Amino acid sequence: MRVVRLTRAELPVDTAELARFLVGKVVVRDLPDDRISGRIVETEAYLPRDAACHAYRGETPRNRSLFLEFGHAYVYVSYGIHRMLNVAGGARGIGAGILIRAVEPLQGIELMQARRGLERVTDLARGPGKLAQAMEITLGLDGLDLTREGPLWLGRIDRPTGSIGVSVRIGITKETDLPLRFFERGSPYVSGPKRLSV
Repeated sequence: MRVVRLTRAELPVDTAELARFLVGKVVVRDLPDDRISGRIVETEAYLPRDAACHAYRGETPRNRSLFLEFGHAYVYVSYGIHRMLNVAGGARGIGAGILIRAVEPLQGIELMQARRGLERVTDLARGPGKLAQAMEITLGLDGLDLTREGPLWLGRIDRPTGSIGVSVRIGITKETDLPLRFFERGSPYVSGPKRLSV
């Protein structure tokens, strides 16, 4: 399977537009001896001045990567356990991001199964914590430019994206009514309650 690296020029600058654009694109995790990749089927946008966004209170050592130019990785740990993969989603210094919530496994499925300790492919990366575990997303990847060669990057494949649905975001307590979750309708790899994925 041929994956073509995305360039920054292809990425929308607007955070919500970028979140929608990334559905159907590919996250590639290159390891020393292998490759894991997954086709993005679900994202959530976190905007500037959005109380649910980690950048809401300004730049800190923890969220610094959110303030990089759109297309950089922001990786953080949630509840002290789960790593989360995000893409910075604004101009440099703005502070916005896109959470990659779920992917359809494409390459390195056996590696993903071993890392997750289960066989069922639809469950390997359905949810942001599961995705990070399956794809070996570490804090060391935080701040990487995902449009350049490296251990983690974004690409595209020659496959059309299905109809994209929109809903409110999942698992947050602030700004809960904003329609900023984007997902590929009908995908069995999408996370969250079924009522939000139709």
